[in-house]
Order: sequence, then structure tokens, then C-alpha cells
Amino acid sequence: MTSSSALPDPFYCGCETEPEPGKLVSVDVALRQGLALAGPVAGVERLPLDQAHGRVLAEAVRAQSPLPLFDNSAMDGYAIRLADLAGTGPWRLPVSGRVAAGDAGSEPLPAGTALRIFTGAPVPPGCDAVVMQEATRPEGNMIRLDRRPAPGESIRHAGEDLAAGTEIVPAGRCIGPRAAVLLASAGCGEVAVRRRIRVAFFSTGSELCAPGTPLAPGQIWNSNRYHLQGSLDLPWVEAIDMGAIPDQPDRLREALEQASRKADLVVTTGGISVGDEDHMPAVLRAAGGVIHVMKVAMKPGKPLIIGRISAALYLGLPGNPVSAFVTWHVIGARIAEALAGLTDGAPRRIIVRAGFDRVRSPGRCEFLPARLGSYDGHGTRAVEIATSEVSHRVALLAQADGLLLIPSETDRIQRGDMLEFLPFHEG
Repeated sequence: MTSSSALPDPFYCGCETEPEPGKLVSVDVALRQGLALAGPVAGVERLPLDQAHGRVLAEAVRAQSPLPLFDNSAMDGYAIRLADLAGTGPWRLPVSGRVAAGDAGSEPLPAGTALRIFTGAPVPPGCDAVVMQEATRPEGNMIRLDRRPAPGESIRHAGEDLAAGTEIVPAGRCIGPRAAVLLASAGCGEVAVRRRIRVAFFSTGSELCAPGTPLAPGQIWNSNRYHLQGSLDLPWVEAIDMGAIPDQPDRLREALEQASRKADLVVTTGGISVGDEDHMPAVLRAAGGVIHVMKVAMKPGKPLIIGRISAALYLGLPGNPVSAFVTWHVIGARIAEALAGLTDGAPRRIIVRAGFDRVRSPGRCEFLPARLGSYDGHGTRAVEIATSEVSHRVALLAQADGLLLIPSETDRIQRGDMLEFLPFHEG
């Protein structure tokens, strides 16, 4: 297999070529140009933590206090003072009291005694070890210890997880379950998040009908609308669904201008190729828009427009459902994340081993719907493709585990070659 050098960004495909007049733009260059247009939206709001799930942090959060807040017991057992264990043992200590989670635990431990303590309870002043209850033997009002514990044993010390002032969650992080538990543990009840980005979208095509309605000859059901509805169903997105617009330039321009007044990003599907009914490039220019990217060296999805209209970014996706899905997943979603200020949203790749042989014509980077197989002896999963002709195969896309990335210059894949794979994370 002919391979390309990997780039440090977790997305880029390695098809890094600068555009030449009259030639297709590489995936890397198209994405870089799109991201250059997509600065984070202005506007910040402060929300209670329980209302901020899935939102994007606008500023870093620092720990106001150490975590844990105080020395506490990691076990149910007995808090002791090591200096009270003279000689070689065994040792017997009277139990002078108890402390549970939620108690103040501020009274010093009387000399020569043990204190019954429970997990999470504050360790009293002077105690320097906790003996778990399984390592003790009760003898009336006393406990017997046969082993000397190590200093600090079974004690969680204040600040050992986080010191006060430490940055705990950076700006640009989406508040998922892991970030939420950390913020809550640090006592953060309110966070500053970026406002939701507004994404307006519509499908173009006089042949489109809503699923479930009867079809006249030559008509098809509009699947791209539902793909985008699902892709934009995110806590940090305000989606504006404008339905389907027929292939009439005046209607398309009216919809495009209306969308640009409402949204930070306008997404359309269809009408961007070179046919007589592909009106969107001319409509965009007539509405005062600018095209930065027109065609991309990727398969599926060569027709792709990245531009701007008024203050909004414009993304024109192909009408073919598989091509629209792939171009959104690879490029469109990254642009939306950049608008939202999200810094950890790029898809993570995994390395897989080809379970097939294939000869191909180089020139375009391919993203093939593929299924993951079993692990080999080195812990690498095999990957299989049903066919390399996927642009019209919606069923293959729905059955896939992700997209197999084939760099543009690769002319042959042999069974066992190492490839990159972009897993899907949605149903």
C-alpha cells in the first residue's frame, strides 16, 4: 500500500496538497479553509450545572478548594496514632468513639485509643493511619491489631486529587458525564458556556417528498432532512429546520437569504453540481455570497461548497444521501464544532487491519462505510468493506461501524495493510 504521512490533528486524512487552478481541492485544504472561516460564536451565558449538560465551556474552570477538602478515611475501620503501637505487637487499643461521613471529626483522638471510622469520614487530628476493619479483631471494648500499618495507610489526604487553583476543565470542553462529576466534586454550581450555535438547513429538489407520503413518478423521499435533524440534535446546537425547497432559483434565494439572517451556519443538500437544475452556486452568488471551496478530492462527496453569505457560513452538501452523510461527518461537523468553540470534538481514529484486497485509481481520498471484525493477535481489529461502490448504497452506510479512510495517493490495498478508521458514535 502507498501510504501518506500522518498529520498531528486527529482528523486530517493526510491528503495534504495545495489547490491548483482547475483542480480539485484536497480534503485537508478544504477542511482547513472551512475552519479558518469558523471562529467561535460570540455570546456567553452562565448556567447552573444541572442545566449545562452537553454545553461548551466558554472559560476554564479552576478548583476553588483542594480535592478532597480534608483528610478522610478510604475504608471502614479504625483511626489510630502510630506512636501508640509500642513494641512488636500484637497491640490492643480501647475504642474511644466513632466518626462517620458528615461528622465534623474535629476532636483530637485521645492518646492510646482507636476511633471507629467509616469511609469518607474526616480523620481526626493526630491520627496518621486507618486500619481496615478486616485487619482487626474485636475483644470487648478493644480491638486487636496483629500488623503495624504504614504511615498514611487508608487515608485520602486533602488536595491529593486536585490542589486549589488547578485548572480542572479547560475552555472548549463539552460538559459530558466525566466533566460534570469533576465540576460537581469541586463544588462548581454554575458555569459559563457559549451560546448555542444556530444552524439553519434545508434540502433542495423538486423531486423530494416527505417520508410516508405517496410518490408520483420520478419523486423520492427526502432522507437528507432526517440525517441532518439527527446530526444536529445536540445540546450546543439550535437547529432551524426549513424543510425542502423546490428547484426554483427565486424560491431557493429567498430561503437562503432568510436562513442567513437567522443562523451562524446554513447547510443545504443538493443542487451544487453542474447540472441544469443545480442552482445553488449561482443562487449563493446572486444573494451576495462568496464561495471559498467548490469541489473536493474525496469520494463520495466531490461536489461540496464552503462559503459565506452575510455573517453566516454556508455549507452546500451533495444531494446523494451517502455523499451528504460523509461530507457532513468529515467536514461539516468539524466546522460546526469550531463555531461552537468546541476543542475536543474531532473524531478519534483507530488503526485497523485490512481484511480485503483492492486495486484502486489514486487521486481522491475515499471514506468507505466499513464493518469492524475480530481482533488479531496484536490487538488490532480487522475491517471489511462490502463494496467500493458506495455513493448510492444507503443500506451499507446504515450497517457500517464507521468510515475507512483511504488516502488519495494509495493505488493498492492488500490484506493485512494498516489503515485508519473513523468510528461512528451514534446509532
